[in-house]
Amino acid sequence: MNSKMIFVLAFIPIALVQLYVPARIIIDRFIVLNTGREFRFRTAPIDPNDPFRGKYIDLLFNDNAVQIQTKESWTNGEKVFVLLTTDSNGFARISSPSRERPRGSEDYLIAKAGYVNCNDSKLSIEFPFDRFYMEESKAHEAELTYNRVSEDSSQFAYALVNIKNGESVLKDVMINGISIREIVKQQQNKK
Repeated sequence: MNSKMIFVLAFIPIALVQLYVPARIIIDRFIVLNTGREFRFRTAPIDPNDPFRGKYIDLLFNDNAVQIQTKESWTNGEKVFVLLTTDSNGFARISSPSRERPRGSEDYLIAKAGYVNCNDSKLSIEFPFDRFYMEESKAHEAELTYNRVSEDSSQFAYALVNIKNGESVLKDVMINGISIREIVKQQQNKK
Protein backbone atom coordinates (compact mmCIF):
# COMPACT_ATOMS: atom_id res chain seq x y z
CA MET A 1 0.00 0.00 0.00
CA ASN A 2 1.29 3.43 -0.80
CA SER A 3 1.53 6.20 1.81
CA LYS A 4 -1.42 8.16 0.38
CA MET A 5 -3.75 5.20 0.82
CA ILE A 6 -2.58 4.67 4.41
CA PHE A 7 -3.13 8.37 5.12
CA VAL A 8 -6.69 8.22 3.71
CA LEU A 9 -7.52 5.07 5.66
CA ALA A 10 -6.25 6.67 8.90
CA PHE A 11 -8.03 9.96 8.17
CA ILE A 12 -11.52 8.47 7.71
CA PRO A 13 -11.96 7.11 11.29
CA ILE A 14 -10.55 10.31 12.79
CA ALA A 15 -12.97 12.41 10.74
CA LEU A 16 -15.89 10.19 11.73
CA VAL A 17 -15.06 10.51 15.45
CA GLN A 18 -14.82 14.29 15.10
CA LEU A 19 -18.26 14.37 13.51
CA TYR A 20 -19.78 11.90 16.00
CA VAL A 21 -18.91 13.84 19.18
CA PRO A 22 -20.67 17.15 18.34
CA ALA A 23 -23.54 15.28 16.66
CA ARG A 24 -24.06 13.22 19.83
CA ILE A 25 -24.13 16.38 21.99
CA ILE A 26 -26.69 18.00 19.69
CA ILE A 27 -28.86 14.87 19.60
CA ASP A 28 -28.75 14.51 23.41
CA ARG A 29 -29.82 18.14 23.88
CA PHE A 30 -32.57 17.72 21.28
CA ILE A 31 -33.91 14.66 23.11
CA VAL A 32 -33.96 16.50 26.47
CA LEU A 33 -35.69 19.52 24.90
CA ASN A 34 -38.36 17.41 23.21
CA THR A 35 -39.00 14.68 25.75
CA GLY A 36 -37.83 16.16 29.05
CA ARG A 37 -40.15 17.73 31.60
CA GLU A 38 -40.18 21.52 31.66
CA PHE A 39 -39.38 23.24 34.98
CA ARG A 40 -39.48 26.92 35.91
CA PHE A 41 -36.72 28.13 38.26
CA ARG A 42 -37.16 31.56 39.90
CA THR A 43 -34.08 33.70 39.43
CA ALA A 44 -32.30 36.58 41.10
CA PRO A 45 -30.26 38.10 38.25
CA ILE A 46 -26.95 39.81 37.67
CA ASP A 47 -25.52 40.23 34.18
CA PRO A 48 -21.77 40.20 33.51
CA ASN A 49 -19.85 40.22 30.27
CA ASP A 50 -17.15 37.64 29.60
CA PRO A 51 -14.85 38.66 26.71
CA PHE A 52 -14.03 35.03 25.97
CA ARG A 53 -17.57 33.63 26.11
CA GLY A 54 -19.65 36.60 25.00
CA LYS A 55 -22.68 38.26 26.56
CA TYR A 56 -24.83 36.28 28.89
CA ILE A 57 -27.20 36.64 31.79
CA ASP A 58 -25.69 35.09 34.90
CA LEU A 59 -28.57 33.37 36.66
CA LEU A 60 -28.77 33.12 40.41
CA PHE A 61 -31.63 31.08 41.79
CA ASN A 62 -33.93 31.95 44.68
CA ASP A 63 -34.55 28.36 45.73
CA ASN A 64 -31.17 26.72 45.43
CA ALA A 65 -30.83 25.29 48.94
CA VAL A 66 -32.43 22.32 50.64
CA GLN A 67 -32.72 21.20 54.22
CA ILE A 68 -30.58 18.15 54.93
CA GLN A 69 -31.69 15.76 57.61
CA THR A 70 -28.42 14.07 58.43
CA LYS A 71 -25.21 15.81 59.36
CA GLU A 72 -23.31 13.98 56.64
CA SER A 73 -20.53 16.06 55.21
CA TRP A 74 -20.92 17.32 51.69
CA THR A 75 -17.86 18.49 49.79
CA ASN A 76 -18.06 21.71 47.82
CA GLY A 77 -18.22 20.76 44.12
CA GLU A 78 -19.26 17.16 44.81
CA LYS A 79 -21.66 15.60 42.29
CA VAL A 80 -25.20 15.53 43.66
CA PHE A 81 -28.42 14.11 42.24
CA VAL A 82 -31.28 16.52 42.92
CA LEU A 83 -34.85 15.22 42.86
CA LEU A 84 -37.26 17.97 41.74
CA THR A 85 -40.89 18.78 42.41
CA THR A 86 -43.00 21.86 41.75
CA ASP A 87 -44.66 24.22 44.22
CA SER A 88 -48.26 25.46 44.10
CA ASN A 89 -47.24 28.23 41.66
CA GLY A 90 -45.58 25.79 39.26
CA PHE A 91 -41.99 26.67 40.11
CA ALA A 92 -39.30 24.05 40.61
CA ARG A 93 -38.43 23.01 44.15
CA ILE A 94 -35.62 20.80 45.34
CA SER A 95 -37.16 17.73 46.90
CA SER A 96 -34.03 15.99 48.09
CA PRO A 97 -30.32 15.71 47.32
CA SER A 98 -28.60 12.35 47.04
CA ARG A 99 -25.22 10.91 46.19
CA GLU A 100 -26.97 8.14 44.27
CA ARG A 101 -29.02 8.34 41.08
CA PRO A 102 -32.77 8.34 41.92
CA ARG A 103 -34.77 5.36 40.73
CA GLY A 104 -38.27 5.53 39.35
CA SER A 105 -38.18 9.20 38.27
CA GLU A 106 -36.87 11.15 35.30
CA ASP A 107 -37.31 14.45 37.18
CA TYR A 108 -33.88 14.76 38.68
CA LEU A 109 -30.87 16.87 37.93
CA ILE A 110 -27.16 16.21 38.14
CA ALA A 111 -25.65 19.25 39.85
CA LYS A 112 -22.86 20.19 42.25
CA ALA A 113 -23.06 20.54 46.00
CA GLY A 114 -22.26 24.00 47.26
CA TYR A 115 -21.75 24.87 50.89
CA VAL A 116 -23.61 23.61 53.95
CA ASN A 117 -25.03 26.36 56.15
CA CYS A 118 -24.31 25.12 59.68
CA ASN A 119 -26.91 27.43 61.25
CA ASP A 120 -29.93 25.87 59.53
CA SER A 121 -28.44 22.66 58.01
CA LYS A 122 -29.16 23.68 54.43
CA LEU A 123 -27.14 22.48 51.46
CA SER A 124 -26.80 24.92 48.58
CA ILE A 125 -26.98 23.48 45.07
CA GLU A 126 -25.06 24.80 42.07
CA PHE A 127 -27.25 24.25 39.01
CA PRO A 128 -25.51 23.46 35.68
CA PHE A 129 -27.63 26.01 33.78
CA ASP A 130 -26.48 29.26 35.36
CA ARG A 131 -25.73 31.21 32.15
CA PHE A 132 -28.11 32.30 29.41
CA TYR A 133 -26.22 33.50 26.34
CA MET A 134 -27.62 36.24 24.13
CA GLU A 135 -26.89 37.62 20.69
CA GLU A 136 -24.47 40.53 20.95
CA SER A 137 -27.00 42.92 19.38
CA LYS A 138 -29.64 42.07 22.01
CA ALA A 139 -27.51 41.45 25.08
CA HIS A 140 -27.25 45.02 26.38
CA GLU A 141 -31.00 45.64 26.11
CA ALA A 142 -31.66 42.28 27.82
CA GLU A 143 -29.29 43.26 30.63
CA LEU A 144 -31.11 46.56 31.21
CA THR A 145 -34.54 44.90 31.09
CA TYR A 146 -33.50 42.12 33.44
CA ASN A 147 -32.01 44.57 35.95
CA ARG A 148 -35.22 46.67 35.92
CA VAL A 149 -37.26 43.57 36.70
CA SER A 150 -34.99 42.59 39.58
CA GLU A 151 -35.62 45.98 41.21
CA ASP A 152 -39.42 45.73 40.85
CA SER A 153 -41.03 43.30 43.30
CA SER A 154 -44.29 43.24 41.28
CA GLN A 155 -42.49 41.51 38.37
CA PHE A 156 -40.73 38.17 38.29
CA ALA A 157 -38.17 36.39 36.17
CA TYR A 158 -37.51 32.70 35.82
CA ALA A 159 -35.44 30.25 33.80
CA LEU A 160 -37.30 27.72 31.66
CA VAL A 161 -35.36 24.44 31.79
CA ASN A 162 -36.10 21.03 30.32
CA ILE A 163 -34.85 18.12 32.45
CA LYS A 164 -34.71 14.39 31.81
CA ASN A 165 -32.67 11.72 33.56
CA GLY A 166 -30.25 14.19 35.11
CA GLU A 167 -29.60 16.15 31.92
CA SER A 168 -30.80 19.74 31.58
CA VAL A 169 -31.17 22.28 28.79
CA LEU A 170 -31.79 25.97 29.54
CA LYS A 171 -34.53 26.81 27.06
CA ASP A 172 -35.27 30.46 27.80
CA VAL A 173 -35.39 33.21 30.39
CA MET A 174 -38.87 34.54 30.98
CA ILE A 175 -40.02 37.84 32.45
CA ASN A 176 -43.65 37.80 33.60
CA GLY A 177 -44.27 34.83 31.30
CA ILE A 178 -42.74 36.43 28.17
CA SER A 179 -39.42 35.40 26.63
CA ILE A 180 -36.64 37.92 27.23
CA ARG A 181 -35.76 37.55 23.53
CA GLU A 182 -39.27 38.69 22.56
CA ILE A 183 -39.20 41.61 25.02
CA VAL A 184 -35.86 42.82 23.66
CA LYS A 185 -37.07 42.40 20.07
CA GLN A 186 -40.17 44.53 20.81
CA GLN A 187 -38.05 47.19 22.51
CA GLN A 188 -35.62 47.33 19.58
CA ASN A 189 -38.52 47.62 17.09
CA LYS A 190 -39.87 50.65 19.00
CA LYS A 191 -36.58 52.51 18.53
